[in-house]
Amino acid sequence: MTEPAIDGAALLNEVEAFHRRFNVFPTEAAYVAVTLWDAHAHLLDAFDSTPRLAFLSPEPGSGKSRALEVVETLVPRAMAAVDASAAALFRSVSGVDGGRPTILFDEIDTIFGPKAGENEQLRGFINAGHTRGRPMYRCVGDGANQQVQGFPSFCVVAVAGLGYLPDTIMTRSVIVRMRRRARNERVEQFRTRIHVREGNEIRDRLAKWAEAVQEQVTDSFPELPEGVTDRPADVWEPLIAIADAAGGDWPDRARKACTTMVKASQANDKGSIGIRLLTDLRDHVLSGIDRLPTVAILDRLNALDDAPWADMGGKPLDSRRLSRMLSEYVTTDGDPVASRNIKTGGSVLKGYYSTDLHDAWQRYCPPAPESPLLPLPDAESRV
Repeated sequence: MTEPAIDGAALLNEVEAFHRRFNVFPTEAAYVAVTLWDAHAHLLDAFDSTPRLAFLSPEPGSGKSRALEVVETLVPRAMAAVDASAAALFRSVSGVDGGRPTILFDEIDTIFGPKAGENEQLRGFINAGHTRGRPMYRCVGDGANQQVQGFPSFCVVAVAGLGYLPDTIMTRSVIVRMRRRARNERVEQFRTRIHVREGNEIRDRLAKWAEAVQEQVTDSFPELPEGVTDRPADVWEPLIAIADAAGGDWPDRARKACTTMVKASQANDKGSIGIRLLTDLRDHVLSGIDRLPTVAILDRLNALDDAPWADMGGKPLDSRRLSRMLSEYVTTDGDPVASRNIKTGGSVLKGYYSTDLHDAWQRYCPPAPESPLLPLPDAESRV
């Protein structure tokens, strides 16, 4: 007798309800994203990339490890890798134990944080493994008898830790910023002997459902919300494909969660220090001004609240470093941005023109707030 088809939407509802029993996530969108991420771990071979899942918080005791424990019960071949060596991970992903694992890193700040130490191979492994077909190459053998061997790195990874991750990981991740529970936020006590078994039962049904929709998901290229492109699209395309396969209200919930979380990630993304400099110059220093002497630019930058310029390695930003940072970008004509002469009060000072920065502003900065049009510099002021 043929088993009845599994209702994908109802199954995802169960996964979400299981998380809600033990985890307090910061937004409704996070429950949707994590649920879809759990399901995607069973459909890895349907996709060309796999988003990382990152539970991050500024302080301990925010529920990150518990969230990772619940995920562990729901994903295939979970492998807790707090102290795993790079060599062990290479061989595990190669399938030497019979199957590719879902790797779970707790305390990821020990790998990427200021006390990370010698973890370059682990960092490289996590960086490479989000895209299919990017093996890690290592020399294997004894003494002089060594050969280059490629180790597969494509695998599902979830992490938990304090602070932030490198941009190369952040932009490829579903980020859940955990918080300490408020007094009115209550969850069940997670009992390993009981709840691991319950989670594994849901996991096994996820695996069966994944087999049933594998072909459908593999051939799908879902429509993403407007404005979701590039790296965010790589992150969300697998999750929305799964939501579409499940049906019910999941396609709508997935797209709403995508829009919410992508906007949140963009709001939190300060970009590189260079992009921060360009943005502060545009929005706070040269807004409505077509040129300004370097000394005045530095005064304004160093006076900005919540900006790094007043303490750049123990001293404020100076003209030499400002010049070096801006020279990395070019004008519309393709020349490096550089200070030029500005006539002011009968004297000539070095400074910067807004027109020289327009190209970099348009290419690198987030959308600008409404601001008045900047006048072009007159010929007499360019010495």
